[in-house]
Amino acid sequence: MLNRRRALARISSLLAGSVFALSLGMAEASADQIKLGFIGPLSGGNAQQGLGARNGFLLAIDEANASGYPHQVEGVVLDDASDPAVGVSAAQKLINDPAVVAATGHWNSSVALATIPVFNRAQMPFVVWGAVSPKITEQNLPNVTRVTPTLVNENKPLAEAIAKEGKVKKIAIISDTTDYGAANTKWFGDFFKAAGGEVVFSDAAAVGTTDFRAMLTTAKAASPDAIYFGGVVTEAALVRSQMADLGLGSLPMYGISGIYDPKFIEIAGPAAEGTIVGTPAVQTNPKLEAFYKAYEAKGYPDPAGSYAKYAYEATQILLETIKEKGIEDKQALSETVRAIKHDGILGTVSFDKEGQTQMPVEIDRFIVHSGKWVKM
Repeated sequence: MLNRRRALARISSLLAGSVFALSLGMAEASADQIKLGFIGPLSGGNAQQGLGARNGFLLAIDEANASGYPHQVEGVVLDDASDPAVGVSAAQKLINDPAVVAATGHWNSSVALATIPVFNRAQMPFVVWGAVSPKITEQNLPNVTRVTPTLVNENKPLAEAIAKEGKVKKIAIISDTTDYGAANTKWFGDFFKAAGGEVVFSDAAAVGTTDFRAMLTTAKAASPDAIYFGGVVTEAALVRSQMADLGLGSLPMYGISGIYDPKFIEIAGPAAEGTIVGTPAVQTNPKLEAFYKAYEAKGYPDPAGSYAKYAYEATQILLETIKEKGIEDKQALSETVRAIKHDGILGTVSFDKEGQTQMPVEIDRFIVHSGKWVKM
């Protein structure tokens, strides 16, 4: 009987040890698993920008997981539908998940301006991959950085180039009423006037506006040499199409990266011809070429577009920082991101005291020719 009791006790001890070891192993496995968040427009008129960026984000994670990264990383992808309220809901979902260590997000500046206070309250490191309003980094929130140039960097060389060519002396500005649109109106107008041009008309309409004919009729009366549009894709395409309806189709229309999208041509149709955009130029380098090859090899159904590279770089910066600092101290992670010198696909990325990328900016200009964006 005594031997039987001893045997049972030994079995119980072994079972308890096994359970403890299993629990410990599960805890260790759990500790090695982290999540990174992504938010962008995956539906609606701006989806093409968000889908390419999402793929860039996921590519960076796939490469990390395949390379022996110290954590198994899961990407959490959420749609903001270019809507600030939807974006805030997505941000709340990310900060409420204890496994999410950091996040990157947003193409629309209005959405980014709505969500960054949410990330700031949670002190979650957040890198903006697309939104370009200066207000995002002017707030100098310690956990927020941005890998893209601002719209100021885009508008200045475009306005100066237009004025220097001398064909356009008077311009009419139409924008949307978001922070993005208001900032484009201000900065393009200021730079164009400083370069010797004249702004003869300026007005704005809410996102979702479908009829710009009254606005364009008033603009036409001011006899502009060109139209500058300071919003995004769908409204830009409608403006261009309605310019043709009102006999303004022979005038050039200008914009920055917010309208540089195949969707613009699809919506505007033949009227898109002659539209010109200025978008940040990235010098080619072996790492960037390797990125595009890796993107193509994945077989994504969506083109990389202008923003996949920025989302990829933002994710790489977060991964590098987490590898260096661990996952326990989010404030330390944010401080490390702000101080980083990252040798990536965009070149050497570093941030100024407000979290804005310090990369020098030149622009490439593209024109719609024969139904395609063609580099000028």
